[in-house]
Amino acid sequence: MSARNSRSKNLSRACTVALGCLVASTVMAQSAHARTATAAEGAVQASVQAGVQGNARKSAAIAAFEPMADPIAHKIDYSIWDEALDNLVISMGPSLRQTAGTPRQSFGTRRQYGHTSRYRLEGTRIMFSFLDTDIIESFGIYRRDLEETADKVDIQSLARNEQLAYWLNLHNVAMIEQIAKEWPVRQPRTLEVGGVPLDDAKFITVEGIALSLRDIRERIVYANWRDPMVMYGFWRGEIGGPSIQREAFNADNVARLLQKSARDFVNSLRGTQKRGDTLQVAELFAEAAPYYFDDFNADLRTHIAQYADDDTKAILSATDDVEATVREYDIADLAGGLREPTYQNISNALGIPQSFRIPQSMTVLLAQRQQKFERIMREGRTGTVTFSNITLPGDEGGVGEVE
Repeated sequence: MSARNSRSKNLSRACTVALGCLVASTVMAQSAHARTATAAEGAVQASVQAGVQGNARKSAAIAAFEPMADPIAHKIDYSIWDEALDNLVISMGPSLRQTAGTPRQSFGTRRQYGHTSRYRLEGTRIMFSFLDTDIIESFGIYRRDLEETADKVDIQSLARNEQLAYWLNLHNVAMIEQIAKEWPVRQPRTLEVGGVPLDDAKFITVEGIALSLRDIRERIVYANWRDPMVMYGFWRGEIGGPSIQREAFNADNVARLLQKSARDFVNSLRGTQKRGDTLQVAELFAEAAPYYFDDFNADLRTHIAQYADDDTKAILSATDDVEATVREYDIADLAGGLREPTYQNISNALGIPQSFRIPQSMTVLLAQRQQKFERIMREGRTGTVTFSNITLPGDEGGVGEVE
């Protein structure tokens, strides 16, 4: 089942052009480092426990989208979104659990442009400042293509992983579409659609039912999927949230990508920190608590321990209480949600001047990113690449299914 048309093909072509502008800069020329850092973030595939959501939580779901018991074998093609994400998303690399210092002011102005967040060297970024009108319009076209896909096949009749990939992709496409339409914006949560806060505006229509971004997260996915790992697939447009990956979700990779995002977030400053004997965690966990963490302290600790590295395990051992107080609402882009009036002239790796410029603050941010990657290489912080979603002889159906 294809979720594309001839107009939406403009999305992948236009996004490729946007990426070309950035890659030509001297800051980005050493792409080998970026590839190495991506490897350092490699995903580890683990088994996902199956289960059934409790009746009380099921009642909170939009009944029409409750997964059916006997799924059909249809698949949805996300290749266009896959290519777009590959060109739009920039990884800042894995967290080193060190805050970024205060950035210097842009040359010739007293105003602070660009990102100032202490978490600005974590997670991933969308290159909103490079998007032109055609690209922005393509997001809306593709979102409507995904909506129309549900008119051709009942989403709830698909395999569970296929359904989950659909809802994650639709949510993230819609989020990116709305931010792109309103950019520059410093904090996406301040946006409104028709006078309604972005998270609650019902601008998405699936099978004739009007939905909001919050509906997709909480009333469909949280209410019907037992594993809290699904939290990490929803991109919120903020530095303080889970990363968006450089590939689209599909039935085969959704468990792997969710685990990659979970490990990245749990082992970052924006996910977990220690303050005295208290484990401070992201507000995201409090939002999901009614669905996944009945005993917030005990259940959340158990969840975090599943993905914790040695540093995070040490934090768990050294703390008693849990507080959901970690937040960062600034936009997860490269420009800090502002148009900077000062620019850096750019040359490519051969020293040849280019016909475009990028803001000084962005140049500084990308240089800091490069320094971080070089440190990762010097210190030998290598990741683990794992083959996943492989069906072995004798395996029953549903291997790797997220429940």
